[in-house]
Amino acid sequence: MRILLTSTSFQDTPGDHHRLLNEQGFHIDMLRGPLKAEVLLPIIHQYEGIICGDDEYTREVLTAGKNGRLKVVSKYGIGLDKIDLAAAAELGIRVTNCPGANHTTVAEHVFALLLSYCKHIPDAVFSARQGEWTRHTGIELLGKRIGIIGLGKIGKEVALRARAFAMQVHAFDQHQDMEFNTAHQIQFHHSVDTMIPQVDIISLHLNLQASTRHIINRARFALMKEEVILINTARGELVDQDALIAHLDTRKKMAYLTDVLNEEPMPPNHPLHALSQVFITPHVGSRTFESVVRQGSMAVNNLISNLNN
Repeated sequence: MRILLTSTSFQDTPGDHHRLLNEQGFHIDMLRGPLKAEVLLPIIHQYEGIICGDDEYTREVLTAGKNGRLKVVSKYGIGLDKIDLAAAAELGIRVTNCPGANHTTVAEHVFALLLSYCKHIPDAVFSARQGEWTRHTGIELLGKRIGIIGLGKIGKEVALRARAFAMQVHAFDQHQDMEFNTAHQIQFHHSVDTMIPQVDIISLHLNLQASTRHIINRARFALMKEEVILINTARGELVDQDALIAHLDTRKKMAYLTDVLNEEPMPPNHPLHALSQVFITPHVGSRTFESVVRQGSMAVNNLISNLNN
């Protein structure tokens, strides 16, 4: 069987996931994703299975695969928004993902971004390396109000870490987990609009779908505090980028800390690149040695079990 591997996290990080894949006797081709549809179209018919990252699996791409040998698309990671799931179901192509494999890692990255910004860590490290001794004044997390939009597995892990920092935790989700909220003193909101004006920090933890695309838009930016910190480790398209840039231009004290962008990899002329109150990491929130092995092994096992059924 021929397998295409496009996840760069899988490829770049050593561990048992490589051993597990190599033991299967597959012919494995590796390309560095995320791949555009035009790259996949002429080659996808050659493969029975794919372990992918955020490649573009449109209806046209999946149809080309079905007309060849394609049986399984195994997503390394959680988000399936780049895969036309309706088309895959119609064509009989199995699609899997890795729920629960990276929630602690992403939650840690939220606080890595937040502490780096609040404590001026990048500037301080750069200053010291240059032989300088520039001392900025930072911001405490103690007592700050964080609003979590999406209280699923990752959102809950963020809430637990926020409580450890003695922060006040607010949250919005379509479904309320009363037991969790009570146990961890979460102030639950039934509307994003009622929560946003009350918090100092907003952290996004939603899947990307039609109802969540641009959930942070011009109207909701207007509800935010002057010095709000917006954190996005989910999907770039949750935030209306044009509205974000316009808001950052007028609210110089606002910060946007993100691990995800509308276009990845980040083009050199990206409009967020030059804004000093924007921190960008290159979609590495779940890329730890521990998490890559968990996700990679799960992706391989998903592939094997679905190819054999």
